[in-house]
Amino acid sequence: MTNNQHTLNGSFSLSGKGLHTGLNLTVTFNPAPENHGYKIQRTDLPEQPILDAIADNVVETTRGTVLGKKDVRVSTIEHGMSALYALGVDNVLIQVNGPEFPILDGSAEPYVKEIQRVGLQEQTAPKNYYIIAHKIEIKDESTGSCITLLPDDEFSITTMIDFESKFISSQFATLDNMERFDTEIAPARTFVFVREIEPLLKAGLVKGGDLDNAIVIYERQTTQEALDELCDKTGAEHHDANVLGYIQHKPLVWENEPARHKLLDIIGDMALIGRPLKGRIIATRPGHTINNKFARLMRKEIKKFDVQAPIYNPNKPAVIDNVGVKALLPHRYPMQLVDKVIHLDKKSVVCIKNITSNEPFFQGHFPNEPVMPGVLQLEAMAQAGGVYILNLLDEPERYSTYFLRIDNARFRQKVVPGDTLIMKCELLSPMAHSICTMQAYAFVGETCVAEATFMAQVIKNK
Repeated sequence: MTNNQHTLNGSFSLSGKGLHTGLNLTVTFNPAPENHGYKIQRTDLPEQPILDAIADNVVETTRGTVLGKKDVRVSTIEHGMSALYALGVDNVLIQVNGPEFPILDGSAEPYVKEIQRVGLQEQTAPKNYYIIAHKIEIKDESTGSCITLLPDDEFSITTMIDFESKFISSQFATLDNMERFDTEIAPARTFVFVREIEPLLKAGLVKGGDLDNAIVIYERQTTQEALDELCDKTGAEHHDANVLGYIQHKPLVWENEPARHKLLDIIGDMALIGRPLKGRIIATRPGHTINNKFARLMRKEIKKFDVQAPIYNPNKPAVIDNVGVKALLPHRYPMQLVDKVIHLDKKSVVCIKNITSNEPFFQGHFPNEPVMPGVLQLEAMAQAGGVYILNLLDEPERYSTYFLRIDNARFRQKVVPGDTLIMKCELLSPMAHSICTMQAYAFVGETCVAEATFMAQVIKNK
């Protein structure tokens, strides 16, 4: 899987009854263009409204995740969303002919099999990962639920559940690599305790629940009459009230299948953040309510850092050191404003400029309050872009880059002695006729301090 966005290579449909409504439903997953994200369309309604599948649009979390806007609702979306996210699908239009997705067998496996059957189509836009740089946590003291997100190179999850039941006391499940989702997590089914079914029925839920689409746990003995009455209400065959245990038709796939399903649900709810994550989730006693609170918290975090700073680890060796930078750029003291390159790929470059109190411009800007001039911040970002462009040439020392245009320059925060300026330049379009356009950002820590769009021309030296 590349770091570009992906959509489906074709459409597919799945049909079955809704867990809560009991209606016969069909959900269809369709390819979508770049930066489309996940959207859900109610095709059974007159104007066929479309909902953005984001955490901000979640209106209910009782026994499932419910999206809503005004009078339009779609529930039980988490299994489908989990499969999309784990398999790397970024853009899809989902059409459903009713108020919820079909429950199918209670797992994400049917979605996974169809996604794998139609395959994925790579798109040209890059995946917009949100990289976790520090610990983020949310707790619910009343339930003991807690979700913690820590820095990690990939997206991984560990979840722990705890119930007052001898059949599910304490369990945990871990997924370190999303490539194993299809075999280790997707087949895990939703679960319910028999003691919960009567209140759920009174609340108008689980009308479509049966022994084929959920793990059913009978762990608190009741009378035969009461159990028979509940079986009649749900259409299940009668069960001996003296025999406790799992009473669904298909036996457990794993001993910790409930914990694995909770992990599956977390992935589905994290898909509503709107951006893929690189970080490790540790979830204790998770559920859709705290999952959604955490997803909303992450959306606020992402908005706060609308442009995310590259991660700079000074312990890692430079991709291009200062000697290499001098071989690419013609600039010398006092105008060499790139110290080293820490990242370089086909579309972007990340460079470092250490700001010291010995910079010559601080003598006059300003003697009693040293501030790096904004024009030199632009120059530093432009030099970073020059490193990228000249690195593509066979004899870079024979060429120079010159400004043609600067657009949308913004300065958000002062840059002062002691700061480390992290500059990222991204190519906006392929170079044509020796002219290139780049988007540049400068950061101090996690804060974007300056940005601009540059157009430059590469000219051979005389």
